[in-house]
Amino acid sequence: MAGRQLASKWLKTEALLSDARVAGYIPRTKGYSAAGLLAMLSRYGNVVIKPVVGGGGYGVIKVFRDRRGYGFTYMDRTRVYRDFGSMRRALDAVKARRRYLIQQGISLARISGRPIDYRVKVVKNGGAWEFRSMVGRLARPGLFVTNLCKGGSMLTCRQGLRQSLPSIRAGAKKAEMRRLTRVCIELMERHFPGVGELGFDYAVDHTGKIWILEVNTRPQ
Repeated sequence: MAGRQLASKWLKTEALLSDARVAGYIPRTKGYSAAGLLAMLSRYGNVVIKPVVGGGGYGVIKVFRDRRGYGFTYMDRTRVYRDFGSMRRALDAVKARRRYLIQQGISLARISGRPIDYRVKVVKNGGAWEFRSMVGRLARPGLFVTNLCKGGSMLTCRQGLRQSLPSIRAGAKKAEMRRLTRVCIELMERHFPGVGELGFDYAVDHTGKIWILEVNTRPQ
């Protein structure tokens, strides 16, 4: 049994933020608005906007501010504008007609210039949670989303860590990811009784810090 499904990324993020053991791993996240987007870009330089409900990388857009002005990347196309207002009008025409959230941009570690993140899948079996897989997802050349359905490639977690961050201890980083996952399972069960399957999307940035990008209750 897959158990309870929960579509809202916002509700799941709020649940994780409620615990001090996990909150430091969550990128700054807020509901989408023009004022919120401008404030987040002023603070972080780049952000990701994504539909509150949705998966598979659908509708995910990277928005940035640099010396050229303001711009965004959707799939493999980047557009740049001189001012925020022009960029926002173009962005509103491209993004899906649904509620969005804004997430602090994370500088993912890379392999040959391609960003990589990690999916950890756990399933409840007979009352106990089991780790089913821990894999790296390497973005297709030219894309920033790593989803396999968008052409990403799969590596083992250890391979991804070693190839993207050869200076860190891959085993220790993988163990940290597992410990964090166990705490998150506890939180998800407490807030959403009945979940039976979870997929955690982790980023490891260029410094080796782990970030929780998303939690899925129907992981592929």
